[in-house]
Amino acid sequence: MTDGRHRLAVLDGWRGISILLVLGAHLLPLSPKSWRFNEMAGPMGMALFFTLSGFLITRFLLQHESIVDFLIRRFFRIVPLAWLTLLVALPLAGAPAPAYLPNFLFYANLPPFHLVDATAHFWSLCVEVQFYVTVALIVALLGKRGLYLLIAICLGVTAHRIAVGAEIEIVTWNRVDEILAGAILALVWSDRLGSRAATLVSRGNVYVLALLYAISCHPASGFANYLRPYLAALLVGTTLFSPPELVGAVLRSRFLRYIAAISFALYVFHFLLVHTWLGEGDKIVRYLKRPLLFAATFLLAHASTFYYEQRWIDFGKRLSARVRPPRVGEVSD
Repeated sequence: MTDGRHRLAVLDGWRGISILLVLGAHLLPLSPKSWRFNEMAGPMGMALFFTLSGFLITRFLLQHESIVDFLIRRFFRIVPLAWLTLLVALPLAGAPAPAYLPNFLFYANLPPFHLVDATAHFWSLCVEVQFYVTVALIVALLGKRGLYLLIAICLGVTAHRIAVGAEIEIVTWNRVDEILAGAILALVWSDRLGSRAATLVSRGNVYVLALLYAISCHPASGFANYLRPYLAALLVGTTLFSPPELVGAVLRSRFLRYIAAISFALYVFHFLLVHTWLGEGDKIVRYLKRPLLFAATFLLAHASTFYYEQRWIDFGKRLSARVRPPRVGEVSD
């Protein structure tokens, strides 16, 4: 039997897969256009990413007492690179003055929409940050028992999506169930919903779930799109409990672990670089430049992750250690 930490290592694999799916959707032809695999791969990557986020955030809040600690860590993980990118991209893109505040405060994905082409992919950061603030308020007001409210909110969001026909959108109230499904998975993993729920998740067949999940992400699958958040959570959850040996080995591979480590920077930079010289020209020229674009994306992501973001993350951890109450048995420096 592997321990919890070993089993959680599969999350790095899913994070790596999620960003590779997004990169493929945005930068490569994945199929003949009529098959619409590019339109499928993007939602596949994003729903996995959101599921992981909801799982890890909820698990953190279940294990820690300080909301301030949580907010500080999230701020210094997301904001330094996002704000630096916006500082460069918005002026170069000629963004109008009203676009700055919504982008820097992460609500540009809400009507009347203030996203700019070069940073249009920041809609997902908006959804993330809005979730962070909301879940922090819930826990601040209701304590950890307030996390059970996320189940009802998730089901409510999905019901609203069905009612308005929102199979896939970037507006938070029509997309956040992908994060909330991950939050439900964290409650299952932490035995907060009883052993039966954990048993049901652990018995899932990874290969069948992967197929159903892919179908739910295809734009032609209709109603199945509303099941996407739950299939993503079940897929990840099954590998947390009892992945097949081959699947577990792949998810814990060094390659995917590295991709996971630089995944946030990969996400930020790849779409930005598409709007530079590397993404200009007719179709043939653009694809001839793709190796350069990939190389630039990975080089920038590596440098950003280990020489810029890591400094801010470490600073955030030191700052949070000063403001959070000491844990039981913890010895101060």
